[in-house]
Amino acid sequence: MNFYLLFKSLHLIAIISWMAGLLYLPRIFVYHSENHSNQSLNDTFKVMEKRLYYYIMNPAAVLVWFSGIYLGHVLGFDTWLIVKIGVVLIMTAYHILLGIYLNDFKLDKQIRTSRYFRIINEVPFFLLFIILIMVIMKPFY
Repeated sequence: MNFYLLFKSLHLIAIISWMAGLLYLPRIFVYHSENHSNQSLNDTFKVMEKRLYYYIMNPAAVLVWFSGIYLGHVLGFDTWLIVKIGVVLIMTAYHILLGIYLNDFKLDKQIRTSRYFRIINEVPFFLLFIILIMVIMKPFY
């Protein structure tokens, strides 16, 4: 069995899952902040946010990191990969920030507007763009 290809496949599956969560959770925050006065919707959004963050995003992020470190070990940590890892660190910080916002919503202490969440929803696209350039083009190879 080729462990490199197995870990590469797991890495790609985890990336897709993590990115889906990073793009969808702020969108749920938009709708949650726009409907904070409707208690029924408020409770529904809290459940959706919690399940997405804890059951999909967190495991996917952990799998991205573990499989990515293994792949880096196998391939060697060239300059392009170090830059990519730096961007993934920023993405991880963004993930943690979303967790802080999730907790604010859970405690009904969220003060940010739906416009704010619409704007920060673009962050993962920008980071993914940089990561894909690093992986495909390897500009610092």
